[in-house]
Parts: sequence; structure tokens; C-alpha cells
Amino acid sequence: MLLGGAFGVLLQRSRFCFYCIARDFLERRDPRGLLGIVVALAVGLLGTYAIFGAWMPVPSATRLPAEAHIGPVSWVLALGALVFGIGMTVSGSCISAHLYRLGEGSPTAPFALVGAVAGFALGFLSWNDLYLRAVQEAPVIWLPRFLGYGGSLALQLGVLALLALLLMRHRVPVEAAATSLFDAVFRRRWPAHLGGALIGALATVAYLRVGPLGVTAELGSWSRTAADGLGLLPKRLEGLDTFAGCATALKETLLSRNGVFVGGLILGALAAALVAGQFKPRLPSFRDIGRGLAGGVLLGWGAMVSLGCTVGVLLSGIFAGALSGWVFAIFCFLGVWLSSLAARRLFGTPYSAIHSA
Repeated sequence: MLLGGAFGVLLQRSRFCFYCIARDFLERRDPRGLLGIVVALAVGLLGTYAIFGAWMPVPSATRLPAEAHIGPVSWVLALGALVFGIGMTVSGSCISAHLYRLGEGSPTAPFALVGAVAGFALGFLSWNDLYLRAVQEAPVIWLPRFLGYGGSLALQLGVLALLALLLMRHRVPVEAAATSLFDAVFRRRWPAHLGGALIGALATVAYLRVGPLGVTAELGSWSRTAADGLGLLPKRLEGLDTFAGCATALKETLLSRNGVFVGGLILGALAAALVAGQFKPRLPSFRDIGRGLAGGVLLGWGAMVSLGCTVGVLLSGIFAGALSGWVFAIFCFLGVWLSSLAARRLFGTPYSAIHSA
């Protein structure tokens, strides 16, 4: 609960929304949010590798680090990430951002999360076919197994450094200075690089004490339990429960460990929003409901077949040296870019303008 609350505060204060970050760069070439993600990945990599070195001094050729989000790499992962990115554009956020925006009174977030539950159910229905076609033979690639800890860490930090250099070629907007310490801490948006560094550090503590960061396991478990209760699921979901990641299960208790974490996230975001004066609930419009439900279905389906989302696969996967995390990141960003481009051509305006209309 405490870790979830801290995560919610960090997401809300630094506006760590993957869709907003991508949109800011695509529409305004503002690199600050993406640089924040780069910092989060670098800090999380260093912290997670330090834990790996203590738990498993030599990377094993036959087993993976406990609970690490290291998933299979196939076209199913790429497709799931692409669809997830499109869902981000349609709904206006990824799943983690919809959760923290519940704490801000977002009119769209509740419908996006309901849509995500339905999307998970559709993912379960399509899982067996996708598993038999591609996932069962897909390699689970843990980079330290091939390059060692030093080599894989150097490779990934090198990629992040290159990305940072490319991003810093774009002009960083200058913000007015905060009028007071209270204003800087509790009202103004925290610098993206600070938020990223704190999220990377929190992820390290979470992995050491509880498990990798992830926000979809509880949502997916509710969906799986409901669909099973309605007799919609096949008797067996082939291989699903053998993979690490944001694993789902039939519910036997009200809240799982991940459910408590997500509850803490929402409460932490609510507390931060109240102090900042950013808790501004309003009644949803038909547009809010429609784009929330439609985008949520895409988010849920993409997260289910990818075994997680921007937190569970992208962040926690890359922290663990999983190739699946990098693949998800590339295709998720591609999904946001393509869908934003399509929206601009269809509506003649950036899709973010439609969100705020």
C-alpha cells in the first residue's frame, strides 16, 4: 500500500503519463518527458542489476531471476504493444495514467478502465490461438544470459545515452521559477528527470521488498474471473500461467498484492491532487464515455496479449534486461505515432485537441 501510494504521488506530481509524454514530443518536439523515461530506465536498470548481482551472481542459462518481468518475444508482443499504443491515443492515457487520474477526478478514466476489463476478456478469448501460432515457440530473451551483467548493462545504458543525446538536440522549454518551496513541491509539476529518477529508485525498492512494478494484474484478474464465471473462457488458457509478468488469476480474495498496490496508487494520486488543487471532477460527456470505452478495450487487449503494459512490460521489463521490454517500447510508441498521425489526417487537428474539446 505504501509503495503504491508513493508511486501514485510520483505519477501525479511529475505527470508521468506515457501518452502525454509521447504526444508532447510528437506535436511540440518537447523532449522533457521522454528524457524523464530515459532517466527512469537508467536508474531502474542500475538498481535492478545490483539486486540480480546479489541474488544470482552469475546469470543462469536455465533459470530467470525470481518474478522478473521477462517475457516471450514474437509478433504477438509487437502487435499487442502496437494496439496498446493506439488505445493510449484513443483514450488519452495508458492504464497507469488512467489509474492516477482517477485520483484527479478524470471523467474518462473510469470508462477506460471498464473498457480495459472488457479488452482483457477479449484477450483471453484470443489467447489460445495466438499462443499456438507464435507464443509457445517464442524465445524468452534475457540479455544478461548472452552478454553477462556487465555487457548487457553497458549495451542498454549506451542505447539510453544515445537516445538522451538525440533528444537533447531539441530545445527544452524554459519554465518560470516557482514562487516558493511549497509551490515547487506541492503545486508545480516536478521536473520529468526528477520524477523519472525517483520512479526508477522506487522500482528498485519495490522489486527488493515486494516484486516488480506492474498495474494490470488485478484488473486482468477481475476480468478473467468475471469471464470465467459467465462461461466465456475456454477450460484451459494454454501456457498463460507459466510466464512472468503482470500475471492474472481467478480471484479467491477481494484484493491481491497487486490490488493493494493499485489501491495505494489511486489514494496517493488523490492526496497529491488535493494538495495541488488539481482534483477537479466533472460529469462525463458522451465523448468522454465513448473514447474511454473504445480506447480501454484496445488497452486491455494489448496488455493481455503482451503480458503487461507500459509499467509491467516496458519499465519493469527493461529494468530486468528483458528484450521484450524494448520491443514493447518500440511498438507502443509506433502505435501512438501512427494513430496520432491518422487522427490528424482524419480530423485536421492534433488528437490531443479533440481530447480537451
